[in-house]
Amino acid sequence: MYKGIAAGAVAGAVGTWAMSEVQRLWTRVVDGGAPESAGGRHDARDWQERSEQQNSNELAANAVGSYFLGRSLTREELRVGAPLMHYMFGAAMGAVYGAYTERRQADRTGAGFGTAVWLAADEIAMPLLGLSDSTARRPVEMHLQSLVAHLVYGTATEMTRRSVRAQFGGRGTSRPQRDDT
Repeated sequence: MYKGIAAGAVAGAVGTWAMSEVQRLWTRVVDGGAPESAGGRHDARDWQERSEQQNSNELAANAVGSYFLGRSLTREELRVGAPLMHYMFGAAMGAVYGAYTERRQADRTGAGFGTAVWLAADEIAMPLLGLSDSTARRPVEMHLQSLVAHLVYGTATEMTRRSVRAQFGGRGTSRPQRDDT
């Protein structure tokens, strides 16, 4: 179980990087320029900033900063804090996924995992926690960008999890081990 959690955490961080790169590419294609956010290249969720002034990672980093430091973070601190929140969340979700895959042995691509994270986090939890506007107010393009990015996150997480898990010894794939003797 611990190997699965560790492999999932590493994979979730890699998946978060892949997701950010897709979001960055999407923004360049749609808007003709690189996204702008406090985290720069490492936090390409600028589609939220277009309508909300700050993205969810900046808001979460500010909430943590306020709790521990008793103040809001500066823009310079957000350059580190916002991507850190995103990567920590991605790694945490990857760790949960890694634990799940240790128990549930089946072929998977990661697309279901990415879709579940998109639905639970972006579409439901973030608006409920006040980290984004209501999803009903977002244009279809924002939903689509987020879904595609999360599909990439899930797929990259699964591919990396398999590889890392194989390095730890044991199951790299999700298939159950067969003993034909």
